[in-house]
Amino acid sequence: MTERPRLTVLGTGYLGMTHAACMASEGFEVLGFDIDAEKVARLNAGDVPIFEPGLEELVRDGMSSGRLRFTTSYAEAAEFGDVHFVCVGTPQRRDGHGADLSQVETCIDGLAPGLTRPCLIVGKSTVPAGTAAALAERVAARAPAGGAAELAWNPEFLREGHGVRDTLSPDRLVIGVTSARAEAVLRTVYAPQLEAGIPLFVTDLATAELAKVAANAFLATKISFINAVAEVCDAAGANVTVLADILGADARIGGAFLRPGLGFGGGCLPKDVRAFLARAAELGAGDALAFLREVDAINLGRRTGMVNLACEVAGGSISGKAVGVLGAAFKPGSDDVRDSPALDVAQILHGMGAEVTVYDPEALPNARKVCPELKYADSAVGAATGADVVLLLTDWPEFARLDPEELGTVTSARVIVDGRYMLDPAAWRAAGWVYRASGIPAPADVVVKQTS
Repeated sequence: MTERPRLTVLGTGYLGMTHAACMASEGFEVLGFDIDAEKVARLNAGDVPIFEPGLEELVRDGMSSGRLRFTTSYAEAAEFGDVHFVCVGTPQRRDGHGADLSQVETCIDGLAPGLTRPCLIVGKSTVPAGTAAALAERVAARAPAGGAAELAWNPEFLREGHGVRDTLSPDRLVIGVTSARAEAVLRTVYAPQLEAGIPLFVTDLATAELAKVAANAFLATKISFINAVAEVCDAAGANVTVLADILGADARIGGAFLRPGLGFGGGCLPKDVRAFLARAAELGAGDALAFLREVDAINLGRRTGMVNLACEVAGGSISGKAVGVLGAAFKPGSDDVRDSPALDVAQILHGMGAEVTVYDPEALPNARKVCPELKYADSAVGAATGADVVLLLTDWPEFARLDPEELGTVTSARVIVDGRYMLDPAAWRAAGWVYRASGIPAPADVVVKQTS
């Protein structure tokens, strides 16, 4: 293998596109692969189809330098690459909670017949423990290079909205390998990160596979814990945001992911929690992770709680009421609406007879595709115009800067439910708004102020 290997990245979704662009920015020759010919044509034209801060610039820089291009040919990818990164999706199975590995298996089956020389296949997709070992056998049986086409696992820990930074400067690197050669190759690939002092964990395949799902399950547990506590605060008349700060001040707990809200969504945490549960059950260790069922249930329950709160502040029924929804993406810094709590709540309210108008800084094109039945606006003020209730459901920074007086001039009633705890309750209440959020006490004398 050459001193500086040529890289292929199979799959040009969020993970693959980010990885390909970042590796090209570090001087590697990178060939991205995808079976979607239209998408590849767009990428080769410099059109990046997802929103991720800094990504479009990196893609265009990589292509203008000649270090980055895209193809639909497995044969070309196999011939080009010394290291092949597998970055395809592993969504939840339709018939259960386990991970659907069909995209990974199809990718391996398409690539392997063209592997005629020593190379390294590196899985980055999130898969159940035991998948990598099975795939290694699959490669050896199908690749002309046989055992010289090695397999390793290198899980990703990207946060949407921070993917470029998390790729170029991660908080840790994990590689699961079965040979010193594979480790040496990956040390070459990640030399810039290692020189910068990024910790590297070299381990076996199974431990590397578990690293991502275990991390996501822990983060999900922390989020659901504080959201469950918010419900207790409602019952006790306590303030969950102050309580979260108190808990977070304990160094053993920490404040990260200990912020109450509408709950988690997106393409990773929900399906990874469920896949972790499913795989543990298959391994005979299902009871050890039984608590994750409650984590998942608490998370989904936050959406129901938001719907109930919206109905409450609307006078008991949302039917026929105008609702302005601020946010459609599952999180800020992204245009991803997969399993978005915000969009889910909007859909439910629409189904209950509300007239729902949604605004999001980046995710409206994707939201329109998924929920064409909803109305959309090009600004927060537009979404709130004529609204009987305003719901803040995605924590975009611009929503924290909203002026309660200005917004109150366009609504039918000054009623807002803060699903992301971004607003100052005192300031909004002082402007005549009914401000509600789970776990924050409401004044006993709340009266809805009608806009004249």
